[in-house]
Amino acid sequence: METSQSLPTTIDAYIANYPEDVQAILQQIRRTIHAAAPEATEAISYQIPTFKLHGNLVHFAAFKNHIGFYPAPTGVAEFESELAVYKQGKGSVQFPLDQPMPLALITRIVEFRVGEARAAAEAKGKKKQ
Repeated sequence: METSQSLPTTIDAYIANYPEDVQAILQQIRRTIHAAAPEATEAISYQIPTFKLHGNLVHFAAFKNHIGFYPAPTGVAEFESELAVYKQGKGSVQFPLDQPMPLALITRIVEFRVGEARAAAEAKGKKKQ
């Protein structure tokens, strides 16, 4: 679905490669993640938008018929029953473009991943002492 041959280096550049209707959805997801993880930083990793907090927190990407959301296998497993209606892979979920984005669910998944990231960083810090 990307229309540009150059690889994006920012989330803004990534989003700009898509039609306006998809851009609006991507920005909505971006704002949702920011609200749930205000301390996270933006990056491009694996050539897709990524939010980082003590490592990769979540990724998202646009495709022809869906938005891919990548909260790691633990994020998918924790919300297994709620995500059951969506096509999934290990650590990934596909949200169809022709359906409303489940922003409240995305918020809860991101908040869960923030908790995991903080706990992992704390545990790592304690091991060094």
